[in-house]
Amino acid sequence: MTTHRRTLTFAALSAAVAATTLTGAATTSAHADSALPALDWKPCARADGPAAQECAELPVPLDYRSPGGPSISLAVTRVRSDRPSARRGTLLVIAGGPGSSGVQRVTQKGEQLLRETKGRYDIVGLDPRGVGGSPKASCGLAPQDRELVNLRSWPAADGSITENVERSRRTAEACARNGGALLRSLTTANEVRDIERFRQALGEEKLSAWGSSYGTYVGAVYAQKYPARTDRWVLDSSGDPEPSRVARGWLANMSVGADDRFPDFARWAADPAREAEGLRLAERAEDVRPWVLALAARLDREPKESTTPGVPLTGNRLRQALQNALYDDSSFAPLATLLRAAGDASAKPVLPAQLAQPLPDPDAAVTVAVVCNDVRWPAASPAYRRAVARAVAGDRAAHPLTAGVSQNITPCSFWKDAPADPPTRITDEGPSNILMIQGLRDPSTPYSGALKMRAAFGDRARMVAVDHGGHGVYLGNGNACGDRAVSTFLTTGVRPERDTLCPN
Repeated sequence: MTTHRRTLTFAALSAAVAATTLTGAATTSAHADSALPALDWKPCARADGPAAQECAELPVPLDYRSPGGPSISLAVTRVRSDRPSARRGTLLVIAGGPGSSGVQRVTQKGEQLLRETKGRYDIVGLDPRGVGGSPKASCGLAPQDRELVNLRSWPAADGSITENVERSRRTAEACARNGGALLRSLTTANEVRDIERFRQALGEEKLSAWGSSYGTYVGAVYAQKYPARTDRWVLDSSGDPEPSRVARGWLANMSVGADDRFPDFARWAADPAREAEGLRLAERAEDVRPWVLALAARLDREPKESTTPGVPLTGNRLRQALQNALYDDSSFAPLATLLRAAGDASAKPVLPAQLAQPLPDPDAAVTVAVVCNDVRWPAASPAYRRAVARAVAGDRAAHPLTAGVSQNITPCSFWKDAPADPPTRITDEGPSNILMIQGLRDPSTPYSGALKMRAAFGDRARMVAVDHGGHGVYLGNGNACGDRAVSTFLTTGVRPERDTLCPN
């Protein structure tokens, strides 16, 4: 998540947090400069990235409530328009996660964006606090607690949550003990403030933007806080912005997302074309789901030795591999390979890289901290734990693909610090300059949740729905209609007059 596009919640936002570190990593300075920062751009071309890519460091206050106090420097990047006469502004790429790198995203997509937008923009991005070349936080978590199937709260094989409760408590206590001011500053509100400071440093009156996954929430909050600073605003794969829940709601929605998306994999896995590849799992698509669920249940009872010493393939590791693979059709073949090996008594499964080793501690820290710092989660009282246990049991019955993980307890229920900023309510107050694009069968940010974002924006937005599965739409899944709608908006400002649907 090669890495998938990031999800919004624990589901895969940990799975492949961008770990690329820039040359000249950010450092902490003694005091924030109250003057507008000057960006010292230097060439920083990377393999498979734009040859003209430049990098700089953006100083920002560690705590915006104390602008004269300590500052940190964030890694930023740009690719200048290759058609200066056509240039109309700057397009900010807002990566997902929390925990994905905007610098890496520009490296991956910068040249394609220049082509699609016909040189209308300089393409820019930043690494949020805790990510990539920006300062890293640490919780000091033990390796076992940094494994993806443990950082995510998958219930035990029998559905119990006792171990999840203890691990969540342990994780929150470690983050409180070791994280410090930097960890506490990892919030959506601060990323939005950092983007505004970046705009000022760029000398732009307004920004255009393409936000993906969790980046749509960042983009939505920016558009709410600084509506006069937005030009053409694209939100790709959005979640429900309900401020009382935020990431807790995104996590709960993933059961629906998995159910929406799994039939795409089932049809692929039952296609006779898979026979020659050795990857056909069933003769009928409707037989794939019960086969996968039965296999996961068998691995719950009898974990299977993998090629990674000491890391067996368990039912939950199989379920997590499934969740990751649903992000992109290109992951279907590796998933089917894993499933076939898991069901073959003579085979030894090869675990996906994300499941074969713990996440680096800084990646685990940013994954947990943003969602816990953004909104107050219910405290882990005995009554709440009983309620969670009931919700997990209900989810396991109604949505066995996710087996209760989307309703389970997280470290946020043991978090020590109250949110520094109240969550932002997204409204229809502001210019009508937002284009949402959304897949109908998104496993991470399901269409039903995106409709809540669409409703919140009212006439400020239009939505292009795409009859496609996976997470992330623009320049990501080969739907020409969807790509054309976004590129047309960015180059001309023209959106569909009303919400519309792109066929697959």
